[in-house]
Order: sequence, then structure tokens, then C-alpha cells
Amino acid sequence: MAERLWHHQTVDETLRGLDTRPEGLSSAEAAERLNRYGPNTLQETKRVNPWMILLGQFKNFLILLLLGATGISLLLGHVLDAIIIFSIVVLSALLGFYQEFRAERAMEALKAMAAPTASVLRGNDEPIEIPSAEVVPGDIVFLAAGDRVPADARLVEAVNLRTDEASLTGESTGVEKNANAQLGPEAGIGDRLTMVFSGTVVTYGRGRAAVTATGMQTEFGRIAKMLQDVEEEPSPLAQKMDYIGKRLGIGCLTVSAVVVGLGILRGNPLLDMFIWGVSLAIAAVPEALAAVVTGALAIGVQRAAKRHAIIRRLPAVETLGCTTVICSDKTGTLTRNEMTSRKVFASGRLIEVTGVGYGPIGEFRTNGGRAEISADRTLERLLHAGSLCNDTHFLADNGSLRVKGDPTEAALLVLTEKAGIKIDELRREWPRVAEIPFESERKRMTTVHARQDGSLIAYVKGAPDVLLERCAAWERGGASEPLTSERRRQILEVNDGMATEALRVLGIAYRRLDAVPAVRTPETLETDLTFLGLVGMIDPPRDEAREAIRSCRDAGIRTVMVTGDHKLTAAAVARELGLLNGNKGNGHRVLEGRELDRMTEGELASVVSDVAVYARVSPEHKLKIVGAWKSHEHVVAMTGDGVNDAPALKRADIGVAMGITGTDVTKEACDMVLTDDNFATIAAAVEEGRIIYDNIKKYLVFLLSCNAAEILVLGLAGFIGWPLPLVALQILWVNLTTDGLPALALGVEPAEPDLMRRAPRKAGEGVFSRSVLTVLLGLSLIIAAGLIPIFYVYWQAEGVAKAQSMCFVTMITFELYFAHSCRSLRFTVLQLGLFSNKWLWLATLGSAAMMLAVVHIPAWAKAFYVVPLTGADWAVALSVSGAGFLVVETGKWLVGRRVASRRMREAVPASSGSDLREEQRESGKRVWNDGLRP
Repeated sequence: MAERLWHHQTVDETLRGLDTRPEGLSSAEAAERLNRYGPNTLQETKRVNPWMILLGQFKNFLILLLLGATGISLLLGHVLDAIIIFSIVVLSALLGFYQEFRAERAMEALKAMAAPTASVLRGNDEPIEIPSAEVVPGDIVFLAAGDRVPADARLVEAVNLRTDEASLTGESTGVEKNANAQLGPEAGIGDRLTMVFSGTVVTYGRGRAAVTATGMQTEFGRIAKMLQDVEEEPSPLAQKMDYIGKRLGIGCLTVSAVVVGLGILRGNPLLDMFIWGVSLAIAAVPEALAAVVTGALAIGVQRAAKRHAIIRRLPAVETLGCTTVICSDKTGTLTRNEMTSRKVFASGRLIEVTGVGYGPIGEFRTNGGRAEISADRTLERLLHAGSLCNDTHFLADNGSLRVKGDPTEAALLVLTEKAGIKIDELRREWPRVAEIPFESERKRMTTVHARQDGSLIAYVKGAPDVLLERCAAWERGGASEPLTSERRRQILEVNDGMATEALRVLGIAYRRLDAVPAVRTPETLETDLTFLGLVGMIDPPRDEAREAIRSCRDAGIRTVMVTGDHKLTAAAVARELGLLNGNKGNGHRVLEGRELDRMTEGELASVVSDVAVYARVSPEHKLKIVGAWKSHEHVVAMTGDGVNDAPALKRADIGVAMGITGTDVTKEACDMVLTDDNFATIAAAVEEGRIIYDNIKKYLVFLLSCNAAEILVLGLAGFIGWPLPLVALQILWVNLTTDGLPALALGVEPAEPDLMRRAPRKAGEGVFSRSVLTVLLGLSLIIAAGLIPIFYVYWQAEGVAKAQSMCFVTMITFELYFAHSCRSLRFTVLQLGLFSNKWLWLATLGSAAMMLAVVHIPAWAKAFYVVPLTGADWAVALSVSGAGFLVVETGKWLVGRRVASRRMREAVPASSGSDLREEQRESGKRVWNDGLRP
């Protein structure tokens, strides 16, 4: 059907527009429409060929470089090296294939949410059951409690109809439907009371509706289309690794070609120079790069899982580390998704209620002290009324409580339990004998209860303003008093005060009866009532979320609330969480979905940093919000649990789904699942992401400084016409012993002390910042400065073989020392704790043992062209490399002292007093020596 504002039209206009009748379509008409509009199913516009996914894993330049290294190893006869490198390539490709192929299941999960059958009229008086796929526009469908709505439809009739639309809108409470409501054309999805939507669930009442859209034309269908249209972008780490791989490949090939060309011009044999060039290329190719990066990410995944965050795609761990904005759903993510009574007004006083959620832990407080329930008969009666005029129950579910019924009524039950009143005993004492169910038109519900002594009482709850109109008296301290106009005004003022705090307010009243009326109508049961009081409730924020938001703020990460709930409710929760600023600046505005509709993408991007809360939003709005943040080059994480969140989760840099309340669609579309639905887990995952990025950067500095040193030494020797300082086999062994185990051990380095007090790095920031390049160049030059003199002196004194052997062991000892230096680019080994990374010690000792085996096992020494070394030779190698290590560590310490001193000067005003200057110096020492960030 053409898109129309069905919610804005009357029932008659809708039936005419759909060319249907109250008794439904005939079978022939339905068949013709099924042929015209197609089945009521979600269609996939594209399917990715698994083979294309697999081949796509080999597009990375670094992977191609590693394949080249495999071929080079085979040419040199090093079959074992070739097998290892090729195994790394295949493993990385298979892992990437598995992750991408799983992502395609998001559509399958969305399809599973469709109703299997539907009850429709097909020209008969009685409804018939048909597969939901055969529902067509114009069908009249019957809806009852427990049904899943088969398609989008305009209500023709609604009797106490209430639906759960949380999976579509994210709204925490059920939506009361009204077939005759008059709605404006601009009403958002959450406000379309005359409509029901495919995939949502009927929780109460019954109704009939005319189908307005099926399949991909439904709201669910639109989400499915957005989900398929959203293009996933490569993670920052993937982009950086591809960049590094390309530059390394081009650089090593260029240097090799230049040196080989010079050798040939000098008259060296072509084959010898080819082997030499291959050796130089192998020295530059980081064979273990893919393995270490994948290994570091895998370790991060395991550590995150222990902190209740399941990472579905490895690169997401690193991307979390550079997250700058978290767009979070409200219900169940920042809040508990458990309606809680916060305030009670009874006997003319306002009572605060402590405790949150469905646990009966809390107390009643007034005027700074505890309120005694038994001392106030009116308060006690109000609690009785809230639990008896109530259709909700709690069910035990795997050690936790699950609500069967309305969350608002569940809040009243918990309120009563907090007062020490046993609800089961109360209901046995006062069994229900009659009722008038809740109706949205009346906005109230009434139940009649009888005790064994013959006492009869009717309890009524509903909208306070409507209830007050039917009250003739009010009760205070157990005594009934006339309800004057002044008292009515005061009660309504209290109601308005609660409403401004975004509390959902219920009024409660009662009436004593002599007998149950034969005709139970509002006129016989809901007149001459005695007003008992008001109860204000809200879905409260999680305490952990409040702390997590503060932690994210300290780490330079903005948290923004994006919810389908009402503006007042969202703003109140945001204020409690510390998200909403009262002053102008970042985070002081609240925007509604209808305001977003009027904004262009550019207009939203210009104000996005000012907005802390988005209310009454649709799926398109969420995509628009994520896009606005990303237009400012922010790395955006989006959390959610409903189907409506799935496209935005896929569009965001990091999609975070709720593991408990989240739908399968959301989980399949996301990068990370929170097993405890706790916002605080996101902060923990961000920390893990930062650790991983830090460790990968440390590994790269270690790896590339060593490789660059090899190229410097070999390249310089070739350029000036010296013999090879290292032969090909020795280069391979150096890389095997140092690029493997020590590099992997750097991947498990613990977090640096100031990790979560740093600002997030910029999304476009490269791995090689100025400080990183400085350290990398410094390490390379120190190694080269140590090796070149050793080679020259030993070459001149004892020949090429001895010089190569000394270069071989000195290179390895240099790299093993520097593996410890690379644990941090700013903190010294002593500041980090000499033995805080036990794996690095095991790795370096293992590599040292491999080096000793090559030198002292004769068969190995012969194979690697190593000659025997004396104690004096070992002393030279260890002294030179150890001196280099001390230079690096001393340099870090001095730089740290200078930075700390500068910051202390900025923090403490300059003064001529020597005491103040000395205190300043000592303060700077403490900051640095305590291991804090200088």
C-alpha cells in the first residue's frame, strides 16, 4: 500500500482507504492481494556469498606480504618457517570468515520475531487461523492477550487493549491503545495509540484491527531494510595494520633493491646478491605481526568475557579503546527496567520510599526519620488497596523474580512488601469477589473484596484527576473527612509535583459496601469514594550505571541517552545519572524525535555535542544521531536491546547489545554483548580495549625497532661494501627467537597506572605518534650504534665468521633487553614493577636458551655459521646491549622527571620562597615515583 498516515485517520477513513469492510476480505480478494503485495515476510535484498567472504580475508596487504614471506622461506629451503607463516595466514582468514558469516544471521533472527499464525476474518462471522505469511493489507485481524501482532494495523476496536512495544520503541511500560483516539499527523511511533505493529505483543485486553502494511512495508520491515543497507566500516586497528603492512612492504623492497643493485654494480655474484637481498627483506618483514595482533585481541576477548562482556568480533576490542561517545538506550541499560515506587502521599504527608527494583528492601521515610506503617491506618489501607486492586504476580525464574503482569502493578506489590505486609496472606484474607477491569477510556480499575466476617470493600486505582472527581471524602490517620475544594487543589499540586519529577502517579481510593451490587458498573461501585492517597513511581537508574558514567567521563568519553520514552521521564533519569547539565554547554539539551524530524543532518551535527538526551526517537533517528557524532570523527558506541536498535548498532563503530533483555536480532547485529545488562561493563570493556591497543603499540615499537636496526646494519654494510654482518639463516633465527615469544608476552602486559585517566585517542590518529617514532628511532639507532663497531672490530681482528657470530648474539641480547624496555614507552621497568609481567620473563629466558643452544651445540652452530665464543666475547655482547638498555631506561626516567616538574610548576604558582620551590620539587618526585602519569 502507498504510505499513508493511518494513525491520523478515523476508522471509516481507514477502511475506505484499504478498500475493506468490518467483516474482512473475501478469500478471492485476499488471494489477489497476496499475489499483488507478496507474502507477509521479511525479505533479504542481498546475500553475501560465503566464498566471497573467505576470499575477502586475503585482500589485506599484510596478509599478502606474509604470503610473500612464505614463498621466500620456501625458496631458501626453510620449510618449517613457511609452514608456520602460512598457518598464521590461514588461521587469520578462517577467523575473519567465521565472524563475518555469523553477522549475516541478524536477518534470520529478525525473521524469527514474526508471528507464526494470525486470526483473521475472511468474509465470515468467525475468525479463522492462517499462517501470518498470508496476511494481506485490508485483512481484519483479531488480537488477544498473549498474541504477537502479525502486521502493522489500524485498530478498529480496542477493549482494554495494551501492547508491549519495548522491542520496537524501547519504552519501558505497556502502551494503552485506543481505536478512537484523535492523533496529529506528526505523532511518533511510540505515540500512535490507534495502531499496532508487527512483532509486538498484546499484554492485556483484546481488539480488532485492519492491516495497513505487511512484510517489508511494516515498521519491522523498515528496520530490516536499514539493517541490510548499513555498510560496516573497517575498525581503526584494521585500517592501521593495513597501512603499516603496506609501508613496511614498500620500504623493505625498496631498501633491498637498492642494496642488491649496488652489490651487483660492485661485481658481486648475482645469486649471492639475490640471497642477500632476500635476507634483508626477511629482516624487514614482520612475520609474527598478524599472530601477535590476533593473539593480543584474543587475550583481550578472554579478559573482557571474565568482566561480563562477550566480544563477537576481535577488532571490536581495540575499537572500544578509542571510543569517544556512548549512545545508550535508557530502559534496562541505564535503568533497571523494574518500576519502583519512590513517593507516597497519604494522610496529608509526603513519604519517601528507599530501595530500587523488585527486591523488597527499603523503608518509608518522612521528615528525616522512619515512617511507622502501623501508626498510620490510612497508609496501611493504601498499601492494601494497591496490592488487592492488582492483577500482577511474581514468578520465580532461575533464582530471580519475573513479573507476570504490568510493571506498574509490580511496583505496588513491592511497595507493600517493603512495609512488611505479606501479599499472599492479604489476598487470602480479602479474596476478590467482583471487579470492573481497567479501561483506557475510564483510566481506572476497581475490585471488590470480602472478608469472612462479612466485611465488603471496593478498592479503586487510576489517574489521580479522574479519581478525585468521584471522591466525596478523603482519609487522614484512619479518619474520614470531607474532601473540600482546597484539599482537592492541594492533592492535585502534589500530583503535579510528582509528575514534574517524571514519576508515574496513581491515585488510590476505596468505598465500603453493604453488599455486592447485582449490576457492577462505575455508577454502582465508583461513586462516593474516599480518597486514600497517591503513589509515584519510576524505572530507577542503576547505581552501577551512575559510577560507570563518571568513570567514562574521567576517561574523556561522553555518554548520551537515546530512548523511546517520554521527554520528562528521560530528562529526570538523566539528571539523576549526572548526564544532563543545567548550564549551557556540552550536555545541556534534550531533543525529541519530532524535533529531529525537522533537522537536516548538518543542523543536527552542529548541535550534537550540546544534546545529552534524545526522547521519543525512532530507528531512523538513532542512525541519524550516530551519523552526526561520526561526522565529527568521533568513535561511537551504541547500546541497545530492542529490534529498533539493531540498525544503529550495526552503523556504530561498536554495537553493544544486552545479553539478558536483548533480542536475538540485536545480538546478531552487534559487536559486543553484555551478559549482565550492566552499563558498568562497558567501562570495563573500554579499559580492556585501551590495554590491547597499548600492548599492540608496544609490540610494534619493539618489533619495528629491531627490524629497523637490522636493516640499518645490513643496509649500511652493503652500501659501504662490507661483508654481511648477518647471514640469512642468522637473520631468520634472530627473528624467530625475538619476534615470537617476547612479542606475545608484551601482548599480556598489565594496564599502565593512568590508563583510564587519559583522553581517548583520536580516531584518525596513527600508531606512530611523535613520541612513538622518537622511541622507535632511538632504539634502532642504539642497536645499530652497538652492532656496527662490534662487527668492524671483530672483523678486522678475528675475521668475518667471528664478527658475524658476535653480531648474532649481540643482536639477540639487545632485543631481549629492549623487550623489557618496551613494556612502557613512558614508565621505567622499576616503576612498572620488575616482575609484574611474569610471562615476559619466561619468554626472554626461553629465547635466551634458544640462543645458547645455537652457539654451544656444535651441530646447530655449524648450521647457523656460528663460531665458538669466549667468556670475554659474551661479556662484550652483554655489556654493550646492557648499556643500551640503561640508556633507554635512564632517558625515560629523566623525561618523566622533567614533565612531572613542569606540571607541578603549572599546578603551583611560582614563588621566591625556597620552601615552596622545594615542596614543588618533592611533589613532582612523588607523582613520578608513585607510578602515576607525569
